[in-house]
Order: sequence, then structure tokens, then C-alpha cells
Amino acid sequence: ATAEGVTVVDTRTRERLARIPHRTDTGPAADGEYRGGGMGIALSPDGAHAYVGVNVPGTTGMLEVIDTAAREVTAVVPVGRRPFDVDVSPDGAEVYVTGHDSFDVTVVPAGSLRPRRIEVAPYGTGGGLGSWLKPHYAAVRPADGKLLLPFEGERLAVVDPRTGRTTVEPMTADTHQHGATMTADGRLLVVGTGAVEPGDGEGPSLTVRSPDGTERVFPLDGPHEDVAVSRDGRTAYVTGGFTRDGYWNGITVVDLDSGATRRLAAGDRPLGVAVL
Repeated sequence: ATAEGVTVVDTRTRERLARIPHRTDTGPAADGEYRGGGMGIALSPDGAHAYVGVNVPGTTGMLEVIDTAAREVTAVVPVGRRPFDVDVSPDGAEVYVTGHDSFDVTVVPAGSLRPRRIEVAPYGTGGGLGSWLKPHYAAVRPADGKLLLPFEGERLAVVDPRTGRTTVEPMTADTHQHGATMTADGRLLVVGTGAVEPGDGEGPSLTVRSPDGTERVFPLDGPHEDVAVSRDGRTAYVTGGFTRDGYWNGITVVDLDSGATRRLAAGDRPLGVAVL
């Protein structure tokens, strides 16, 4: 997902095959955290569709539905403000769009495309756009399809997309949290970027939360943003891309059994990461 459209890359030849322009008007391409254009992106389980959250500066965002064979946008659905993350249910029936600046998740049925909003604000919505206490990334729990959204290493919002009901569970890392993913056996991995206020909270970390709610918190050296996990669930890859506290040009590889870490170069300011 880019400011101008969705880029299609052949991972074998390392060649760009196409760029699918956004149908949504986001203005001139710009840089920075608030730039318009593509943000979160996800594929349907069968690979037939891609779903991309499009930020429209100053107003609500859009979800663009892409036919991956035709390489074109086939539908546009209104969602929340600054759609940081997009997730798909395991059966492909629903798409979930996390609206960072609107304190919500928009549930979009893949068939009807009729959106419905679920507010997700375990700290309330006070502070509005200036609040730090907003949702960033979500993960879909394999066991029951519920959405897990971590906040500040203190609270985990567990959202039932069928009923819209949200429950809150305690977390232990005490750090501003961004990237999140799940392992096949139901562990939640969450990246901590550092204390929101200097001296008020802990530094960067990777939280590994078991299905029973117990947590292991692995400290990380310097700012980090997003995380992916190996297919066997034993290794995490955490990007050093741009956060409020800076960046570094690589990824940290974390052995989830021992907590041992090593750093690898990965180009300038890596953000999103996926394991092929």
C-alpha cells in the first residue's frame, strides 16, 4: 500500500508488475505520518481480493476492494479516520478496519460491503485527535475470531465483531504499543515502541501473550514498529522503522523460546513486515 496506489511485486524476480491507482481522491502524494493514501492492507484467504485502508487527510477514510486478477479497484467503502490496520476473518467473510483517529473498528462483510462501526476506546475518547490512547493494530484470534487490540502495555481490548461487545483484560509491558500478530497456536505478539511520556513507562519491547493471559516481555534495543512470526511460531521479526522516538535501518530477530535477539540490516526505516 503506497500513497498513490497498491503496488504489485513479483517476489521471485524482484520486479514491480503493476501499480493499481487509488479510486479515492487523497490529494497530492506527500510524506509523513498523516499523508494520504494506502495504509493497512490484507488479502482474502483465497487471494482473490486485496483490501486496503486509504487515509483521506482531514476526514474519514475508505476501504478499497481490489480484484487481484483484474488488478483494479472494484468497490469503495467508508470507514474510520486514518485506517492503520486491515484484517480479514479466517473464513474471509468479514474485513476489519482499525480507525486510529476515530477510536473504532469498522466491520465490513465481504458480501454486502455494508459497514458497521464498533467503538474501541478502553481509555475513553477524551483528547480526540490529540490523544495517544487510540487503537493502532489488531489481530484476529484463531480460536474464536475475536479481535485483539493492545493499548499502552496496560489494556487489551477484546472485541467480538458479531455482537460489537468489547471486554478489557490487563497487560503488563507498560509501553506505547503498535504492531501486533498472532501465532497459529494462539499467542499474541505485540511491539512496544517506548514510554509515551519520558520517565512514565517502560522502553521498547516485544510482548508474547499466551492464550491463558500470561505474558513474557522481551526488551528491545531502540525503537521498533511492526512484527511478523515464522510459520513454526518460534521466531519473531520486528522492524526498526520510524516511530515517535526515531528509527533504525533493520530488523530484530527474536528467538521466542529463549528471548535471544540479533539484528539484521533491512534497508532504510523498514515498517511493515511479512513472512513468505
